[in-house]
Amino acid sequence: MADITLDELNRSDASSFVTRLANVYEHAPWAAERAFAARPFATVAALHAAMHAAVRAASDGERSALIKAHPDLAGKAARAGALTAESTSEQLTAGLDRLSEEEFDAFHRLNTAYREKFDIPFIVSVRRHTKDSIIASFERRLMHDAAAERATALAEIDRIAALRLESLVAGDGSLRLDGRLSTHVLDTHLGRPATGVAIELRELSRRNAPRTIARAVTNADGRTDAPLIAGRPVPIGSYELIFAVGDYFKSRGVTLSDPPFLDLVPLRFGIAEAEGNYHVPLVMTPWSFSTYRGS
Repeated sequence: MADITLDELNRSDASSFVTRLANVYEHAPWAAERAFAARPFATVAALHAAMHAAVRAASDGERSALIKAHPDLAGKAARAGALTAESTSEQLTAGLDRLSEEEFDAFHRLNTAYREKFDIPFIVSVRRHTKDSIIASFERRLMHDAAAERATALAEIDRIAALRLESLVAGDGSLRLDGRLSTHVLDTHLGRPATGVAIELRELSRRNAPRTIARAVTNADGRTDAPLIAGRPVPIGSYELIFAVGDYFKSRGVTLSDPPFLDLVPLRFGIAEAEGNYHVPLVMTPWSFSTYRGS
């Protein structure tokens, strides 16, 4: 739920405006101060564009300070509870408060290597990533040069700011930052949508056991009542959908072998676009299944 409406921001004085938007750009209230003069904003996207323009028009020193104001991921400040509320929420969302020893060691090593090479913190919009994806980005970006990383850091800061603004301000003109993950099940043996199939969505990791993200049961249309992920970016990474096919066919009175040929059917797939629309259906009989990326 957004904290304030765009209309309220348009009517507010400079002090209130800046106070509300002070940490859209981390520790940079000047971005809000300089955007204030562009009121009124017709859309949330226009407000973001004005703040983005203020950052791009800032001096090199101001932009450098903005980059360096960001905390290390899963670093000492996070463990000491010294982050801004916004950064804390973002790191929690990505599970950076629940690192295994192997993951913590990887983050510590990569943070150190990155700072030694570029003299800035590694910045990524963590709400768009799984932990594995963040580590992969770390390793890939360590191969860049300093100019490329400075540009990437500023682009990621803009992504972070856009997500913060979208969650903070309600109004017309969404920034369209949400992704979507959905599924449905079609029973081609009985020739109808499969009702009552239990589904589990799990996030996969190279370093840890899978983590359950959602559980659902298909409705009369063979779909879940709500998308498995919606209203936010779908974190980039690897996932698995598990469908309780055996229990479904048993409940329909279909004669199965013992044990059934298909019991739990796993579908493993990757998310590469955090703002993408991913529909991962299951087409099944008691003896076969298939899938595809739908719309």
